[in-house]
Amino acid sequence: MLRFLIRRVLGAAVILLVISAVTFFLFYAIPADPARLACGKVCPPETLEQARRNLGIDQPLLVQFVSWLSGIFVGRDYEGLGHCPAPCLGFSFVNKAPVFETIMDRMPVTIALTLGAAVIFLIFGVATGIVAALRQGKPLDKVASVASLIGASVQIYFVGTLAMYLFVYQTQVFSQPKYVPITEDPLGWFNGLLLPWLVLALIFTANYTRITRSTMVENLNEDYVRTARAKGMSGRSVVLRFALRGTLTPVITIFGVDLGTLIGGAIITETTFGLQGIGRLAVRAVDYSDLPTLMATVVLAAGAIVLMNVVVDSLYAVIDPRVRLS
Repeated sequence: MLRFLIRRVLGAAVILLVISAVTFFLFYAIPADPARLACGKVCPPETLEQARRNLGIDQPLLVQFVSWLSGIFVGRDYEGLGHCPAPCLGFSFVNKAPVFETIMDRMPVTIALTLGAAVIFLIFGVATGIVAALRQGKPLDKVASVASLIGASVQIYFVGTLAMYLFVYQTQVFSQPKYVPITEDPLGWFNGLLLPWLVLALIFTANYTRITRSTMVENLNEDYVRTARAKGMSGRSVVLRFALRGTLTPVITIFGVDLGTLIGGAIITETTFGLQGIGRLAVRAVDYSDLPTLMATVVLAAGAIVLMNVVVDSLYAVIDPRVRLS
């Protein structure tokens, strides 16, 4: 098991290094003047020259990348701006602050939004899919299938705007979405994120319902499930011990990718509800041409997806012991 995890971690590290190199090349080699992009839309001449010196534009691209990469592990000094402690993902010439500090300020919002919605759509999606599979062809199955198709077809910006209008401005059923640190006001934290959780979960629940149902129906027809039933095992034991275990593999796969993507920034959801998370930070970086911040959010999103894939591989080994030998 340990060797299995070591191989996956090393592979993930290599993938992340390649992604970082490609991202750096796209942001710093293709633009004619990356320093001007990094400096932002409103950039005085002295700030532009300072950005060029700090980014090392006059040096080879490989040297620039090594300097940026080494800053992640040992930090980096920026002329006229001070020291950027490790992990240094760059210095924002727009915010006049290390990018990593800005990301950490926004991270609690994105983490809270992601984990809250993930709990909802995972539980309800899997549960609805299992019930639909067990009632295959019956009215409950058809209702679940139609509802999941509708849920997968709508967009967050439409559902979120409609939910804001109906449940916040018209009926006041929900509080105005906002983020309050849970340590300061747990109830305010819950009320401020409840509507974004439900809207975000609505979209993902539909996908998990469809995948769980189709996989469960297939597993219920497997030979080992029919054998378990023939031996007299109860229906609950057959579903939980055999059919459900085989169903979890594809569910965990898409859950790892979805969770990694959301941690990297739920851009549309945060923008719709005015939450200042990683997604809004990325949008702001585009608006203000804040190249270091934009690149850091891209690398962060890629790192979150790679990390979640390592976690998914580990869970595979727990669910299916045969994976440990592969």
